[in-house]
Amino acid sequence: MKNLFRKLKEPTDMTVGDPLKKIILFMIPMLIGNIAQQMYNTVDSIVVGKFVGDNALAAVGSAGPIINLLLVLFVGISVGAGIMVSQYFGARDRENLSGAIGCCILLTAIVSVVLMIIVPFIIRPLLELLNTPESIIDWTASYLLIIFLGISGMAYYNILSGVLRGLGDSISPLIFLLIATIINIVLDLLFVIEFNMGVAGVALATVIAQVISAALCLIKLSKMHNIFDFNLHHLKWNKKHVKTTVKLGLPSGLTQMIFSLAMIVVQSLTNSYGEMFIAANVIVMRVDGFAMMPNFSFGTAMTTFAGQNVGAKRYDRVMEGAKKGTIFALLTATVITILILIFGRQLMSIFTDTPELVNLSMNMMKILAVGYLAMSITQCLSGVMRGAGDTMTPMWISLITAVVIRVPLAYSFAYLTRTPELPNGNSASVFISLLTAWVIGSILTTIFYKRGKWQSKAIDN
Repeated sequence: MKNLFRKLKEPTDMTVGDPLKKIILFMIPMLIGNIAQQMYNTVDSIVVGKFVGDNALAAVGSAGPIINLLLVLFVGISVGAGIMVSQYFGARDRENLSGAIGCCILLTAIVSVVLMIIVPFIIRPLLELLNTPESIIDWTASYLLIIFLGISGMAYYNILSGVLRGLGDSISPLIFLLIATIINIVLDLLFVIEFNMGVAGVALATVIAQVISAALCLIKLSKMHNIFDFNLHHLKWNKKHVKTTVKLGLPSGLTQMIFSLAMIVVQSLTNSYGEMFIAANVIVMRVDGFAMMPNFSFGTAMTTFAGQNVGAKRYDRVMEGAKKGTIFALLTATVITILILIFGRQLMSIFTDTPELVNLSMNMMKILAVGYLAMSITQCLSGVMRGAGDTMTPMWISLITAVVIRVPLAYSFAYLTRTPELPNGNSASVFISLLTAWVIGSILTTIFYKRGKWQSKAIDN
């Protein structure tokens, strides 16, 4: 058992063996890790919802879109680093692999410092711009301030775990994240229940836990001397690697920015429906976060799989893995959708004891449920294209679905359903527009994947 565990922690060569087996074995620990990471925000929401109140729950949820928007630079670095690492690892290029990892560590430090300086000055004006209700704006602002003063922990965990996954190691990030999640839960309960710190307490607990997970990732990388060199010589600004990181990662970062901006614009509509709907939206998004985890995990696994095989010039394996992986992901999403429809009400009850809030959340969840099938296709095929080096196509698809389709549809539906009883329109417009965007996104992604232009986007081409 000990030898098996040690073997699982070793980097996985995805250029040999059965493609589907490699993808699934790589994806499972990453899925568990993603679920654990989702526990950060979920535990925050459960603790404040149960021990502080529904308004505190709404405050934590309102911070989500802003956090996602301001993290786009780290998303870009993480994706760019992961693709570079997987392709250099597949090509057995030790020098470039070492330089890419060192450069990304330095780049992350620079971006972290910049955000820590700038963000505290823009939090309050941004919340006011979004018409955040006065009853929750102070809590939301304090939550965001603490999160961004400790942003380096979140940044380094996501980027260093991305590097480890690019090397084929999805076990170590899982272990470190599980440790951090346990710490986060304990500190949440301690700070909120014992110290009565409220929303600020759950933010502080999250920051401390993420710093620990980042430190563990760094220690792991420092011990992988048999694969790459980890020293001061490579911890420097390298124009080639910075350019490649930006080229590969910027589209993904912009994709995240587009989604976040769309969410912020829609958040303004969400806020117009009052604290009860804001809290319901938080609950739905927390459940959605878990439901979407298999899709995200398959997508990341497909990126690593495609990256390594493109680096090794094994395009036949890329195509085979894409087909089998997408079918398996679609079946997984079907099972999750059925479970949500059956047990959704029980899941909603975890977050609140208010029956009206549970009913409202479940009604909104029913609208989204089928969309997880569409997203399984989008995530898998987008992951293949990104792993091959084509990060622009997924970005444009996200731009079309999030901005051109979702935002106008949400506001149009709300406007058309206005009545004296519903002066702001039907609140379901928020989720109907999201479902529509997901379905159209899966159709566009399939079309562009089949066109095959992503096959000419490798780093060395």
